[in-house]
Amino acid sequence: MWSIGVIAYILLCGSRPFWARTESGIFRAVLKADPNFDEAPWPSLSTNAVDFVKRLLNKDYRKRLTASQALSHPWLANYHDARIPLDMIIYKTVKSYICSSPLRKAALGAVAKTLTVTELGYLRDQFMSLGPNKSGFITMQNFKSALMKNCTDAVKDSRVLDFVHMVSSLQYKKIDFEEFGAAAISIHQLEAMGNWEQLARRAYDLFEKDGNRPIMIEELASELGLSPSIPVHVVLQDWIRHADGKLSFLGFVRLLHGASSCSFQKA
Repeated sequence: MWSIGVIAYILLCGSRPFWARTESGIFRAVLKADPNFDEAPWPSLSTNAVDFVKRLLNKDYRKRLTASQALSHPWLANYHDARIPLDMIIYKTVKSYICSSPLRKAALGAVAKTLTVTELGYLRDQFMSLGPNKSGFITMQNFKSALMKNCTDAVKDSRVLDFVHMVSSLQYKKIDFEEFGAAAISIHQLEAMGNWEQLARRAYDLFEKDGNRPIMIEELASELGLSPSIPVHVVLQDWIRHADGKLSFLGFVRLLHGASSCSFQKA
């Protein structure tokens, strides 16, 4: 996907996003420099074209568009003959959601309610590719069945099937499209969007109304699955507002990432 971003950059402006006289110099430029989107012709190009390239050239692979997301991007919206494949990132995000605490699920649900029609369109395409029943629900077995039906030789030779078998074996209730929206979003990718701050604030406002409640630090530590060896009062003190004991905006955003004891230990 990074390479497609490089090619798209060249096709749109006629120059390379990173350049040096030697190969090692190019590698250093990739690490230290950012592509130029200020000089001509970038200011005259469509917002969607620029967004498409920027989101492919994100150096954080977690924030980079997947193939399915790139094909669903508004810049390619007029090419209706493009077949949108099953997105492997959906399997990862849904598994993470299922294993999350009720508090994080509520937070992700608030974010899902702020998504645009375009973003919901991509998620609905993914939902429909999983084969929901007549009542509009999918089960974990749907994930396995959908992939086995559409899997390629490359998928068969990879470890993807092992991951799918693990997801399909999870004991979980049926999921409708509303919950699927909360389960399937990637917070890392949303952070790469220019309006992430506004989106997160709107989501927090919704969470304040529907899911926020007084919560003790010990309860939050339990929700996050932190080990007893971690000094929770030191680590989590800025997650909760001292005025009313409810989750702060900072705590809300951190919760969306699914913080775990492992990540705290690394920190």
